[in-house]
Amino acid sequence: MEQKNKLKIGISLGDFNGIGPEVIVKTLADNRVLNYCIPVIYASGYIINKTRKSLGLDNFSFQQQKSADNLDLRKTNVVNCWDEDYEITPGTPTKESGQAALRSLQAACADLKAGKIDGLVTAPIDKDNIQSEDFHFPGHTEFLTSYFEAPESLMFLVSDSLRVATATGHIPLKDVPHKLTPELLILKITFLLSSLKRDFGILKPRVAVLGLNPHAGENGLLGKEEEEIINPALKQLRDKGNLVFGPFPADGFFGTGHYNKVDAVLSMYHDQGLIPFKTLAFEKGVNFTAGLPIVRTSPDHGTAYDIAGKNLAQETSFREALFLACDIIRKRTTEMNTSV
Repeated sequence: MEQKNKLKIGISLGDFNGIGPEVIVKTLADNRVLNYCIPVIYASGYIINKTRKSLGLDNFSFQQQKSADNLDLRKTNVVNCWDEDYEITPGTPTKESGQAALRSLQAACADLKAGKIDGLVTAPIDKDNIQSEDFHFPGHTEFLTSYFEAPESLMFLVSDSLRVATATGHIPLKDVPHKLTPELLILKITFLLSSLKRDFGILKPRVAVLGLNPHAGENGLLGKEEEEIINPALKQLRDKGNLVFGPFPADGFFGTGHYNKVDAVLSMYHDQGLIPFKTLAFEKGVNFTAGLPIVRTSPDHGTAYDIAGKNLAQETSFREALFLACDIIRKRTTEMNTSV
């Protein structure tokens, strides 16, 4: 692929006391990645170099930049977002690591909005220590939805064998029933169907929807949400010709492998979908934010402070996130060109 046609993929550092820098450097140390894209890490050369040395990856080289305006098209680029040599304390989050995570994310998003990069892969943040006057969000998904001025978005976990989206995201479990409405489900499923077509090339996607209550409510005996909220939403979507099925009891649905018969699954809340997804696809799973005007992916794991700094983190999920971002951007570009 010609250098000028390569995608420029921004990478936010995440919390540098977690495993973010490690999985980033391990991924990019394989120079074959440069055949697919131009990686642009938003961090500091000091932290990336310290990480490289701690991992003994002498073959990994990068070009430091003051901005993304003049990137080296043949190397990994590091855009320096701060001048301080922050103290790195692997496994222990600090105020400084939270500040750095936010500065990295803000710089990458600004360049993405300005068109200087083509997509974004986010390394894991600590959702607590990143909180500040500029960040009052439960996580990346909500921040990006606000930053890119989207009315809503969809948390979408993707692997080769399973795709799971969530109707509600980072909210307390007690708030889930009050959040669910037929209108919300129609919106989320519409996002899901659209993403399956646009981003994954599935012409007539099949979507399974889980129930909220045990046994999907058992005809109202164990809860009314299936009859009053989920079924009406599914009927409206079916009446328009969409292949949406359910609601299914979550335990039996995954236990019997029924997920193999559909293109994606919509869960009602975070853990209902993410527990089976991470059980089945943890090492290669990717978190994709559907419904945004930009492409953002991330590994499906967190900061993993318990193994930070020990050279134990597997980079597989981060690498998959990088490649998925490239694939989706190219599919969207192809669709845009063919529709003109």
